[in-house]
Amino acid sequence: MIIGRCIGEISLLEVDFISNSMPQVGEYVSIRYDGKNVLGMIENLVRGNVALNSEIYDVDDIETITQVSGNDLYVKGKVRLLGDVDDNLKLPRIPAPPGTPITKADDEILKKVFNLKNPLKLGTLVNQSDVEVNVDVNSIMNRHLAILAMTGAGKSNTVSVLIDGLLKYNAPVFVFDMHGEYVDATFTNGEVNIIEPVINPIYMSFSEIKNLANIKGSAHIQERYFRKAFKEAREVISSGGSSSRDFLEIIFVILEDWYNDETRSSNEKNKIMDVMNKVGDLREKYDNLFNINKGNILGTIQIGKANVLDLSQADESIAEVLVSHIMRNSLQYRKNAVHKTSNKTLDFPVFYILEEAHILAPNKRDSNSKFWIQRVAREGRKFGLGLCLVSQSPKTVDHDALSQMNNMIILRLVEPEDQRHVQSASESLSGDLVKQLPSLNVGEAILTGLMTNVPTLVKIDEFKGRRHGGDLDVVSILANFKEDEAEEIKKQEEESFNLGYDY
Repeated sequence: MIIGRCIGEISLLEVDFISNSMPQVGEYVSIRYDGKNVLGMIENLVRGNVALNSEIYDVDDIETITQVSGNDLYVKGKVRLLGDVDDNLKLPRIPAPPGTPITKADDEILKKVFNLKNPLKLGTLVNQSDVEVNVDVNSIMNRHLAILAMTGAGKSNTVSVLIDGLLKYNAPVFVFDMHGEYVDATFTNGEVNIIEPVINPIYMSFSEIKNLANIKGSAHIQERYFRKAFKEAREVISSGGSSSRDFLEIIFVILEDWYNDETRSSNEKNKIMDVMNKVGDLREKYDNLFNINKGNILGTIQIGKANVLDLSQADESIAEVLVSHIMRNSLQYRKNAVHKTSNKTLDFPVFYILEEAHILAPNKRDSNSKFWIQRVAREGRKFGLGLCLVSQSPKTVDHDALSQMNNMIILRLVEPEDQRHVQSASESLSGDLVKQLPSLNVGEAILTGLMTNVPTLVKIDEFKGRRHGGDLDVVSILANFKEDEAEEIKKQEEESFNLGYDY
């Protein structure tokens, strides 16, 4: 069925067209010419009436013209050309002639386009619900992914569908779960492996702990004392010379012994006390983070499971330490594995999902977690480390990290600055597609990147498993609280009456 015809000067990338009917934005069309079958997507539509131009300023004249012209309307639109269906979606080298008919792409063509080698089903086309939308698993895990949306647009449901689809391929998924949404989740294709947010400091580098202790690079004397104490503490742990679970306590005791050494000068003691104070602050801030009786946190990752690091009870500073530690060591272990120098820790690829990416990789603030997220975003694909950044505030996510996400699932975004930030980080998100973001319904998304053959407007499937999250039923919570409060008052009155008190 012909829905319109090409008009004006036609380029190799886009086509303007006129139609007497009303197609839909996001709908796929076919343009046949010179033996080619070029697929396109409608990205923009306007409706007009030739008789009613913008130079008419009298309302009565508009009413009169409308009565005369009736429904003599036209539809003008823009089609973004995606490629020749019969030539691996390569863009044509010759533009279509003006007047070339534009037809709706049939289901068979679209099913061919979305028929991928390693498919992960995310949903169906918004405008054609009988056409499944699949993305390529290898492209997701090798080329990274961003899932971006305003609050309540369906972001968590999308993440859950993605995890379930990856588990089907036995992928080890690692989720930095900031709100405990996935701790008790159930997935169709795999189980959840809960990982405790604790680090054995024996697997931390000196520089990691030195930075946490806020010992600056210019404080050479403090660094020298701290390095020596750090080394001795490790030797104590390795020899089994302490039953303490607190690595920092061991360091503190070593420093304290040095301070109490009468042979040291007062100047030395002052420098040692400075280090002791910083270790003391470090112990207070990260009291529950370190445990020398735990194994390597990366050794707890299991293939074919959703490995969930529960950060719901951790503050931002602890979350940043865990993220930077895991990202740093993952990169090193995977390099060792690829170069055949592995000690069997993390000798398989991993896909990391970072919830609240705007906290862990902020756009206008430096942090260790941001540094290592950037490193993995740039280098991880060479060593089998995939990354997924999830955020409801794209404008505050680090631009460098976001620009390394070669795939994007973008749900509803209303704020213009969020839209501009996302578009500047994506090569394949056109201005016309950006304009559609505020009008998306809950669960609808635009897919772009290497994971899909063409930009796609998709209705994400509803996750069939179970997870926490979503909006709280505040009215019910308050009603139950009021009932409990009334019951407690009644109970206290009854107890007082039985004891003979007079109110």
